[in-house]
Amino acid sequence: MSDLTTDPSDVRTGGVATDDAPWWRSAVVYQIYPRSFADSDGDGIGDLRGIIQRLDHLQRLGVDVIWLSPIYSSPGDDNGYDISDYQAIDPVYGTLDDFDRLLEEVHARGMKLVMDLVVNHTSDEHPWFVESASGIGSAKRDWYWWRPPRDGFAGGEPGAEPNNWGSFFSGSAWQYDRDSGEYFLHLFSRKQPDLNWENPEVREAIYEMMNWWLDRGVDGFRMDVINFLSKEASLPDGKVPPRATYGDGFPFYAGGPRIHEFLQEMNRRVFAHRTGAYLTVGEMPGVTVEEARLFTDPQRAEVDMVFQFEHVGLDHGPDGKFDPGSATPLEVKESLVRWQEGLSDVGWNSLYWNNHDQPRVVSRFGDDGVHWRESATALATVLHLLRGTPYIFQGEELGMTNMPFTRIEDFRDIESLNHYADALATHGRSPDDALAALHAMSRDNARTPVQWSAEPNGGFTTGEPWITVNPNFTHINAVAQAGDPRSVLSHYKALVALRHEERVVSDGSFRLLLDRHPTVFAYVRSLGNRQMLVLANLSGEPAAYDLEEVDAWRGASLLLTNSDAPSPVGDGRLGPWEAQVLVRG
Repeated sequence: MSDLTTDPSDVRTGGVATDDAPWWRSAVVYQIYPRSFADSDGDGIGDLRGIIQRLDHLQRLGVDVIWLSPIYSSPGDDNGYDISDYQAIDPVYGTLDDFDRLLEEVHARGMKLVMDLVVNHTSDEHPWFVESASGIGSAKRDWYWWRPPRDGFAGGEPGAEPNNWGSFFSGSAWQYDRDSGEYFLHLFSRKQPDLNWENPEVREAIYEMMNWWLDRGVDGFRMDVINFLSKEASLPDGKVPPRATYGDGFPFYAGGPRIHEFLQEMNRRVFAHRTGAYLTVGEMPGVTVEEARLFTDPQRAEVDMVFQFEHVGLDHGPDGKFDPGSATPLEVKESLVRWQEGLSDVGWNSLYWNNHDQPRVVSRFGDDGVHWRESATALATVLHLLRGTPYIFQGEELGMTNMPFTRIEDFRDIESLNHYADALATHGRSPDDALAALHAMSRDNARTPVQWSAEPNGGFTTGEPWITVNPNFTHINAVAQAGDPRSVLSHYKALVALRHEERVVSDGSFRLLLDRHPTVFAYVRSLGNRQMLVLANLSGEPAAYDLEEVDAWRGASLLLTNSDAPSPVGDGRLGPWEAQVLVRG
């Protein structure tokens, strides 16, 4: 059951803290991947009007902020993260008028809207890059990272790349331009050239664009790979890992020498002169706790919070994400706790299991078979009641699972397709082995359409969807769960309501219990005399625990559980994937 003292289905119209604490401490953010959220015109691709049609679902869920993945004009090489015009809506999603209406409808429901900011790179079809690539003498040549071959030419062919860095999307991070005889840097797709933030003209153009969106009414930005902006200017070679073809340039572009300077300048040029309540969250692959304390210290005026990747890297093998392994519940717990404790006195955590780049958590760290509902709700419980701002990725509130892809032709993601080709051609993997890795870790697992109903294509579209809908939409969908108090959706509503109603969740301290227990995640949140105990068994087997302070909780109120027959707290036992939330004081 999901039981609260108030009806969790009550419509919420805001989430601002009642004191001087930033409003986003009590907020919950919902990420929309527009291409897969809701299609209004039957072309098989989600759009802005489709989002408008589904806003009531988000209002009933109770979320405070909507984060939109990119909707800007784009050739679509990386599904919108390759932007060709920062101030235009891609026609596949609609128009600026559609966006303005969406923003108006979001605000009318007491919610905020955050845009995705992708400024480490652009599309190679952006006018900036088109001009930059027009010749060595171009006025915008230095807007991107151009370098000559390091060992000259032979018979008109290019020499070696300027350094040995590899791309996140397989192959070299350098693309040769025959017209100018130089290479340009692209940490991602060859159609995503990296901007040169060393050039102040680049920075000013980006700040102008950000101000344009804020003036239009948006409420902040989620900043894509924002810690990659500052590169080591000499672009040195990276160490070549075992069994790898290319060098690891990560130490020279992640958290580079001027990153704090750039973010502080961004704050001054974009946010400091404004009086509104904005949200800035920086996606920062590889960021450490110590670095995050600097980035999120409010006295430094950089970003409000960061997305870190430690917990979602635990099941990566020695050769990276497409060498999947497994992570134990204890390892996951220890990682989350390290961040809770590391940012306890300064800064703030972002809390997430899923996003557009990650496999579905119920298939990854949970059990999408026998204990599907229980594991989806247990994982949600332990995450949402931690100290930080929770993020829900579309469909997560329904317990959507990984997709049972059967052929390489079923995939759409450039990272997955490039890895498959590279695994076969360069590393001699079999098609079955390469597909198995994609099944577990492909970003396409997160990008299948939202399952709204048991209607054809899950109610996502009346046309042919751009990527196949998960066949389990017939029983995992929003309509089926809307009126069911035992559903994953009802449990998420209850968790969102708890953050709004219990200040101990938004503002309380964190204290871990049972630190070495292999499957039970137990912690206490405290604020004044109010205390909340969270207990969850993150396994499919019953778990026993010995809690020294159990007697003090015998008379506590059970606020929330995912069990029809919750275990008495004094028994020291939890059923498979059982979660309990108790409160006293």
